[in-house]
Amino acid sequence: MWNLPEVARPVAEQRRGGVQSVDRAFELLEVLADAGGELALSEIAAGSSLPLPTIHRLVRTLVNRGYVRQLPSRRYALGPRLINLGERASGRLGDWARPWLSDLVEALGETTNLSMIDGHRATYVAQVPSRHSMRMFTEVGRRVHLHCTGVGKALLAQRGDDQVLELLRRTGMPAQTTHTIVDPDTLLAQIRQIRQLGYAVDDGEQEIGVRCIAVPVPGDTGSYAISVSGPTARMTPELVDRAVPLLLSAAEGLSADLSDVRPSA
Repeated sequence: MWNLPEVARPVAEQRRGGVQSVDRAFELLEVLADAGGELALSEIAAGSSLPLPTIHRLVRTLVNRGYVRQLPSRRYALGPRLINLGERASGRLGDWARPWLSDLVEALGETTNLSMIDGHRATYVAQVPSRHSMRMFTEVGRRVHLHCTGVGKALLAQRGDDQVLELLRRTGMPAQTTHTIVDPDTLLAQIRQIRQLGYAVDDGEQEIGVRCIAVPVPGDTGSYAISVSGPTARMTPELVDRAVPLLLSAAEGLSADLSDVRPSA
């Protein structure tokens, strides 16, 4: 059950409507975030689809607003005003997710998490811990690679092959353990099956002795995933069989909650 065999349909993504300058400003922030938070102006231009004069005007506006700051080296970095936005957004997501995560812990007895895609990583934004005491790598605020975590693979499965390969190209596939998949073709084959099954498995790929089952939260953004994780000895095939439908149901419920607060088109 754990060795998912050896991606599917490309997903066309179009930005419809909206204000072009705002869209471009967010594109620049995402380029900075994906690169680790700091770039030279020429590097921002190389990572975006915008002409250099446009980038310069947008960056100056973002600097003036505190969302980007210019370093003494004349490179640009993400600014401090983003911290407050991120903390508030994460807190609200945690509020919406916590009842669903708590129900999963009550039913399964293991730690549950909500994660979101954050540039080219997954970030844990909410957690309800297991009743059992065990130190694990999962903690709110931690950013992890996509290729070696259950939540990361669930998030990748919401994207087309080309987008997955581009994400992997930018981040690489470093081995976290001896079980980490480090070959893009092998990972793409596994993602195909994740799409078919509806859930992803991390079997000691991020941390030896820990198994994680994750499902995407349905929605138009493909930005969130819910997971349950615990020691391999407790995360048995029987528990996984029970966990998958509960995770899928919780993901559907959370998606409905989030759709209630999204503005209508």
